[in-house]
Order: sequence, then C-alpha cells, then structure tokens
Amino acid sequence: MGLTVAEKLIAASRVAGKMKPGARIGIRVSQTLTHDVNGVMSYLEFEAIGLKRVKTDLSLSYLDHNILQTDFKNPDDHRYLADIARRIGVICTRPASGICHQLHLERFSRPGKSLLGTDSHTVNAGGVGMLAIGAGGLDVAMAMAGEPFSFPMPAITKVHLTGSLPPFVSAKNVILEILRRITVKGGLGAILEYGGPGIGSLNVTERATICNMGAEVGATTSVFPSDEVTRAWFKAQGRAGDWTPLAADDCAEYDRVIEIDLATLEPLIALPHSPDMVVPIREVAGTPIDQVMFGGCTNSSLQDVLSVAHILGGRNVHDRVDAAIYCGSRQVMLEALQRGAIDRLVRSGVRIMEMFCGACNGTGFAPPTAGRSVQTGPRNFIGRCGNDSAFVYLASPEVAAASALAGVIADPRDLDIQPLPYSVPAAFLIDDSGFVMPDDRPSAAPVRRGPNIPPLPKMEAVPEALQGPVILKLGDHITTDHIVPAGAHYLPIRNNIPELARHAFRVVDGSFPERARQAGEGFIVAGENYGQGSSREQAALVPRYLGIRAVIAKDFARIHLANLANFGLLPFVFTRQEDYDRISQDDSLEADTRELREGKLYTIRNLTRGIDIPVMIPLSQEELDIIKAGGRLNWIRMRATGGTA
Repeated sequence: MGLTVAEKLIAASRVAGKMKPGARIGIRVSQTLTHDVNGVMSYLEFEAIGLKRVKTDLSLSYLDHNILQTDFKNPDDHRYLADIARRIGVICTRPASGICHQLHLERFSRPGKSLLGTDSHTVNAGGVGMLAIGAGGLDVAMAMAGEPFSFPMPAITKVHLTGSLPPFVSAKNVILEILRRITVKGGLGAILEYGGPGIGSLNVTERATICNMGAEVGATTSVFPSDEVTRAWFKAQGRAGDWTPLAADDCAEYDRVIEIDLATLEPLIALPHSPDMVVPIREVAGTPIDQVMFGGCTNSSLQDVLSVAHILGGRNVHDRVDAAIYCGSRQVMLEALQRGAIDRLVRSGVRIMEMFCGACNGTGFAPPTAGRSVQTGPRNFIGRCGNDSAFVYLASPEVAAASALAGVIADPRDLDIQPLPYSVPAAFLIDDSGFVMPDDRPSAAPVRRGPNIPPLPKMEAVPEALQGPVILKLGDHITTDHIVPAGAHYLPIRNNIPELARHAFRVVDGSFPERARQAGEGFIVAGENYGQGSSREQAALVPRYLGIRAVIAKDFARIHLANLANFGLLPFVFTRQEDYDRISQDDSLEADTRELREGKLYTIRNLTRGIDIPVMIPLSQEELDIIKAGGRLNWIRMRATGGTA
C-alpha cells in the first residue's frame, strides 16, 4: 500500500510508535516557532529544563502579537525574548516585522520537514508540504530541548479538489466550505490532505490560507503536496535550494474523502460567533456593518492586499465604516508599496496598521459597542476582537472590500469591475533585516526580566483522592478565549499567571476566580470540544493555579488535552453522554486517584446526589505519570533526580 503526503511527512520525522490510527507516535521536530504572547512562558520553561542551547535545526521567536506598548509590560517581554533568543540559539524578529505564519512561510518553511509552534495556526506552513503542528508552549520547549513531540496517529482525510475558482471567489471560501460541511470538530483526530487536479490552480499563499483555517475544524494539521507550483514560489523567494518534491503515491489510501469542485463555490461568510456558522453571502447581503479588518494570519499575503486595493480602487470606504489593513510581512508591505497598492488604500480611507497579528486577537482596532465587523482573520469567538458585545463575521478579502465600499455585507460579484489578474512574481523583494541572529556560542550577557515576568507557579503532585465542588458547569465548544481572554488588556499579562487568573472565564462567569479560590480545590464540567481554538497553555495553567484539579467533559480539543496533562490536570471523559446532565454546578464530587492507569475505567462519585458516574481518561500511561507528578516539569525533575520532584 502506498503512502499519503501526510504519512510520508510523519514517517520522515517519526522516532517512536507505529503509524496506525490512534496509536501514539513521537516525531523529532526540525523547526519551532514561538510568538510574544505564548513565547515568554515557553522560554521560561526551556530555562527550567536546564539546557544552554536549543537542539532543533532551526528555532524562531516572532514578536508579532504583543505590539501595543501602552506601558512597560510588552517592551519588557520583548527585551526578555530578544535576550534569551540570543543566548540559546534562536532567531528573533524585531517587533512588528510581520505575522509569524506569513513570515515563516516566506523565509523558513521547508517541504518535508516538521514544524512545531506555540500557535494553533502554525498549520499555515502545510501550504508548502510541511508537517506543521500547533502545540502548547511546554511541548515546544521540550521540542527545543530535543525531546520528541508525541500525539495520536491521525486518520488521513483527503480533500479532493477539481476545477478552478470563479472570479471573486478566493481560497478563503474553500476552507469556509469545509467548515460548513464538517463543523469546528469535524477534523478532530485527523489530518486534512489536499489533492486532485484542482490544487494546480492554487498558488502557495492560497494553499496556506486553506491550511491556516484548518485549525478551526480541529484537525491535527493540513497539508498540500510540494509540486511545481511550490517550486516556482521557492525560486521567487530566492530559496530554490530549500525546495523538494513531495506527493502521495498513486495507490495511497485515505480514511475519508471530501470532494470539492472549486468551480461551484460562491462567496461565503461565517456568522458570529463561530467559524463554522457559514452561509452563502446572499443570505446576509445588506446587513449594515461598522468595521472591516483586512489581514490577519489567514489573509495577509501580497495577493490579498493587492486584491483589496484593486476592488477599492481609491474609492472611499463607506462613511459608516472604519477600515484597516495589516500586511503580513515586510515583503508584503514593500511589494504592495512598489505596486501602488498602499497609495490606493490610503486614498480609500483605509488605515495602514503595523505588520502584526492585530485586530484578530483584539490588540487594537476593536469594533464599537454591539458593532458588526467583517474580518478576514480565522476566528470570531465572542470577545476575541477585544469587545464582548461585538459581532464578527469572517469572509474573504474580496467580500470584505466590497462590504467596506457598500457599508453593508456585499457580494463582490455585483461590482462593476474585472477581477484582479494576479500571478506570483518571478522574484519577490527580499528584506531579512527584521531578523536578529543569535550568538554563535552561549553568551554570558544578562537576560533582562521585567516585573511582569514572575517565576513559573509551583505545582503539587496529584493526591490520592480529589474532592470538591463543581466550580463551573459549561456547555459545548468552550474555547481557550472563553477560559483566558485575548485582547489588548489581557495579552500583556498572559505570562503573569497570578494576574491573568483574576480574569479567568470572564466572558462566561466573572465570579469564577473568587469562587475557585474560596473552594481551594474543585472541578470544571463541560460539554463537547472543550478547549478548542488557540494553543495557549495558560488556559490549562490558570485553572490549575486557581485550584481546579480535574475537568470532566464529553470530549476535548487536541492541543488543550495535551496542555491539561502538561500542567497536572486530570481530563475525565464521560463514557455515557447522558451523564453530563447528572452533574450540576456546586455539586460536590469525589474521585479516587490513587492509581492512574491507561485504559482504566474510573468513577466520579456525585456526593450531592449520591450517584456514581463512570468516566475514562483519554491519555497514554506516560501522560498519566506526568499528571500524577503534578505536570511535565515536575516529571522531568523526578526523572533527573531519580524520583523526587
């Protein structure tokens, strides 16, 4: 039997386990990336491991999220990140040199290699045929230390593309169509592999757009083959030597196949507040809007910027609409300047923002109270844009541009213009001045640490029994944005766990932190897909800091499940879905945790109701041993000292 592209990528990096669906495998990670929201924690964890230099082929620290410098916190973080990167052998960017995913795609991605990043949209690099996976910061720190990254072998879903996209229907609509079909949890435990004759009509950044939002279906990653289209793009980047071909074998077999004829697609839009609430644009056309945000890691390529400028054409955006654009990199900005696109955008009244991951994570340019915002980013969870009352719609750059002109959600096909005739340049403008190279050897120079970077919280081992109240009962699809908020007020304190803990679950129940502290120890109960969205490990660390020792859910998102294990929280899964209704908030629960064994059936005793509820833990024995120790760092210390944390 032949191999798929995904199987070839995994086989090239695999160091442990068998490639059978569901079996636990370990891969050696070639490259890592971090950014300045989750990176501080990751490098603190790397320091705690005790190594002097990273052991990857290449590691990068991107300063692309925490850019607003309203006080000392963000600049202090940047100084720490620059200093530690120089010391341990990591390339660091200057602040606002570009969005990590666009920058990495342009300058460092490598077909056939593996990439682990502290951001769920690391999967963007799958557009060039890379095994690119998002993970928590501690997993990335371990990868930098040379440890394998472990995960269950995914099933492989083929997305078979035929035809080519019609005018004004760009690549964003491909992944919106997939979200419409399979929902935000339809890719759990799977890799989406794109193939078929239709892929030849998609350039690299279009492929990256599709892979990027594959994170929103819960997939482990998404991949395209590395073909002649990829080769031409690497040559244009001045990196022809980094290209290598990669294709599925003709006899490769897939666990599932999704058929999409690109020619039949139409402009789509995701309604608030979930990326899978997708409808054709015609169903909501005419809805008044207040704001348009162009950019974000999904759609900030040169093609995206040129398309927006082409549609606006120097005409003013509607007087009811605020509009801004975030170019994805210096390269994109310089190319757009050279072509006159930035001039046309300025004449249209579009604000030119810094080159960073801005409005998508609420770091500036938030919508007004109850405002409607059309954005080209990947997520529209409630509160993520920096305003809990706003309504965010996700759409392609073409839909966003047409809507900016009309002042209402609009179909770009109704405009009296021709589509942009875009082709990949024969040679891109190259500007690598935003990258700061590390010292050749470990440096003795001091690492500057501001007062907003406290030491890592200490974690106790799991006791022989857990007992406490249900501090919070939640529904389905609770995101990491629900657990710890994004936005300009909260990103600067993302690595200050005591301070961040004051805001846990603020968009769900602002009383949670105080009630958790008063209880001392307790449980969270949730529905399906708990922890979807961002890879932020603080969504596990903050509840643990507040005394939560276990989460009982119908199921968990992949990255968050791993983060729970890394920080010593027990993730129980209901074996009977109806048992979710047999636990209420404030019920007192008890669990025997003397023995944590893979495959064991556990019992949660609801002391309030006098009933027993069977549960299981979907983790390997090693992960259970990590939890028993109180988390991965404790476990590492125990291994190093022969049994004492």
